[in-house]
Amino acid sequence: MTFWFSRTNDPHRALGVLGPLEWNVLEALWKREAPASVRDLTPDFTDIAYTTLMTTLDRLHRKGILEREKLGRAFVYRPRLTRTEFQSARAGDAVRAALRNGGSLAPLASYLVDAVGDRDRELLDQLEALVAQRRAEARQKS
Repeated sequence: MTFWFSRTNDPHRALGVLGPLEWNVLEALWKREAPASVRDLTPDFTDIAYTTLMTTLDRLHRKGILEREKLGRAFVYRPRLTRTEFQSARAGDAVRAALRNGGSLAPLASYLVDAVGDRDRELLDQLEALVAQRRAEARQKS
């Protein structure tokens, strides 16, 4: 869904709509936990051309998702954000998009409660406690 992303060089915002190959490259870099060159990643992507992988890494760099550093004659790439930070940025973009133009968070909140409730009762209890805490803080301020 394209509304989650905006094109910017701010590394704390989820950037540009990612295609399947871009996601796969990002996942490969997160798994490595170390900067990698095109040559380093080639064994993970035997079904695509070296130049396609190079272009994909460059595109992710231009979107602000990857940092790159020249090492000898090659660039090495690493994600600017951890997987968790990236997912958090995407979620934040979704919430901002839902609120844009006077939108309501009710459908998003309802979906979240349903999804969490189906998967993790303990997390649902934590969400309930967070809501109660926020309400108590709001009462103290007023």
